[in-house]
Amino acid sequence: MTDERQTEKANSGETASLGELAFLFLRLGTVAFGGPAAHIAMMEEEIVRRRGWLTREKFLDLLGAANLIPGPNSTELAIHIGYERAGWPGLFVAGTCFILPAALIVTALAWSYVAFGKLPEVSGILYGVKPVIIAVVLQALWGLGKTAVKTKLLAVSGVIVLVLCFSGINELALLFGTGFVLMFVDRLKRRLEKGESALQSFFPSALLLFQSSAPATAAAFGLWPLFLFFLKVGAVLFGSGYVLLAFLRADLVERWGWLTNEQLLDAIAVGQITPGPVFTTATFIGYLLGGTSGAAAATVGIFLPAFVFVGLSGWIVPRLRRSPAMAAFLDGVNVASLALMVFVAYELGRSALIDRVTILLFLLSAVLLIRFKLNSAWLVIGGALTGSLLSLGTNSAP
Repeated sequence: MTDERQTEKANSGETASLGELAFLFLRLGTVAFGGPAAHIAMMEEEIVRRRGWLTREKFLDLLGAANLIPGPNSTELAIHIGYERAGWPGLFVAGTCFILPAALIVTALAWSYVAFGKLPEVSGILYGVKPVIIAVVLQALWGLGKTAVKTKLLAVSGVIVLVLCFSGINELALLFGTGFVLMFVDRLKRRLEKGESALQSFFPSALLLFQSSAPATAAAFGLWPLFLFFLKVGAVLFGSGYVLLAFLRADLVERWGWLTNEQLLDAIAVGQITPGPVFTTATFIGYLLGGTSGAAAATVGIFLPAFVFVGLSGWIVPRLRRSPAMAAFLDGVNVASLALMVFVAYELGRSALIDRVTILLFLLSAVLLIRFKLNSAWLVIGGALTGSLLSLGTNSAP
């Protein structure tokens, strides 16, 4: 679909039915392997290119807004999209349907873990899926990049952010820093055009990050404390899965003794190897500690803040675009978000493209996506089947 047709359809005022939203996000939640970057890429394919529900610029604005609030970015993007297409009912339907498949899959894995003492073998599936995911992410980056990188300044900013990613700079600092720098440059340019001094263009800006400290004493397990703990995590957590690991280990292992280090690492692994939001790690932990009720309490607790934050911030995005300075800030956040996705794709590629088979899967997926416009969901399923068959062949060999 061309950019002109996308814009025309997205601006037509047409809204998506709740059934359409539910079906789409249930499917995405079932096949969206690979973490937030892959989820975002698959949403861009479905929402922008296939259905034309949003323009690329609007999609990027929602992505930027999701990156600026705590919680799981790809889940918050799904919630934003639901709100844009069907209001408050769409907000709840899109978010819930994206989370539900992963939560059910993780609960089943947790049951198996408790019953048999180990996780099922999934390495073959991931072997075939990962190369496909790299192709999906790169295709999305190409399309989104053409929209986000509108000026030479934005292009240079993206390159600088990418270099800083390799230096280990915090993701949140890069997002806000790029946004504030570009907002300041825009304000300075406008002031100078009016003949005002550079000093008049300066304005103070600060970002305050709070982290509550939990008591150092051991705590007895209960569903309510479990819910409140994951509610706190969902409300304050920025950053990657490694940040989530640090939060969980500090309280659940060291402070309260509810989990062992081995159980925590297994929980993190489950969040990484299953489709949908990585935060369903909480579902696994909840089941280990309190069965089905614990899984439900932990899942609701960690995802509830995302619905609240998106509901409170969703109306702000269109207003930001009306302010030249804030539009420049949002442009900076958008290009920084894409630079972070490039970095993630690079890291994923290092672990995914490990031999001739995976490289061939990647190239074949890229051709089918770009040349034949094949739906990425079918490619992910094909990659999973290929990896499983190759794994069975290897295991059965004498």
